[in-house]
Amino acid sequence: MKYTQLGRTGLEVSRLVLGTMNFGPQTNEADSHAIMDAALDAGVNIFDTANVYGWGENKGRTEEILGTWFAQGGERRDKVVLATKVYGNMAADGDAWPNHHKLSALNIRRAVDASLKRLQTDHIDLYQFHHIDRSTPVEEIWQAIDVLIQQGKILYAGSSNFAGWKIAQTNETARRLGSYGLVSEQCLYNLAERRAEMEVIPAAQEYGLGVIPWSPLHGGLLGGVIRKEREGGAARSVSGRSADALANTTVRAQIQAYEDLLDKHGLEPGEVGLAWLLTRPGVTGPISGPRTREQLDSAVRAVDLELSDEVLASLDEIFPGPGPSPEAFAW
Repeated sequence: MKYTQLGRTGLEVSRLVLGTMNFGPQTNEADSHAIMDAALDAGVNIFDTANVYGWGENKGRTEEILGTWFAQGGERRDKVVLATKVYGNMAADGDAWPNHHKLSALNIRRAVDASLKRLQTDHIDLYQFHHIDRSTPVEEIWQAIDVLIQQGKILYAGSSNFAGWKIAQTNETARRLGSYGLVSEQCLYNLAERRAEMEVIPAAQEYGLGVIPWSPLHGGLLGGVIRKEREGGAARSVSGRSADALANTTVRAQIQAYEDLLDKHGLEPGEVGLAWLLTRPGVTGPISGPRTREQLDSAVRAVDLELSDEVLASLDEIFPGPGPSPEAFAW
């Protein structure tokens, strides 16, 4: 496994992040534990989750699965950089009682204690804001975070799904207050969705945030979906908006060109999608959310995959990026 520092911090993390969103809804507890053991054996040392994972009536279930895994001992907790998130509505029916979601100081205090209990640990290494909160002052958020750091309940704070200007605002406020500020941004970023290159990633680099891309295969769209479709396995290989996108003839032609290129070079689409992200400036490591051990093994192989200049150039031709801001939309 290869390692890098998380943004401007001294924290060393693997260049592959284990995403746990499927643990519970898609993968049972025993298999989830086996995947985490295998990830640790492969050198993956940063695990990402969120308080809402488990979904529906089972929100919090994913954190519970991690907690029972940590409880097995064997230095599991000491070896893992544990990342979770706060913001989501934890009510099963989606109708949260006031102050039981978003980023008020009150909810942050309640949410971190609830996550610590489910995770069966005394601290969270990276506590991430799952979304922006348009109704809570940034000063209030940092006040709550600084208290948690002083209490030893969290070590670092990160963001997720923040716009570039919001990263700037949040860290400038932290600087004014004497807080350390955000150290990471978890954003939607992959070959098929490159808008983060306009402002989010440049802002993260300017402020010393490590970029942690989620959905690196765009919901399965970049994982060899057309080939799997021919083999009769598309139903589980692509989901949600990506399934809708594949119905678009332009997108389908683009994905076909992608798969044809990789067939020509004897490369696996899913591994290339991850490996490409590892070549991008500012990226710490993509989040791989395996349902099975085989998917984890494929993701681990991607870390050592070296893409040739020819392949990289061809990928840019198939999936051209938007270019930097403001040139992407002005001059």
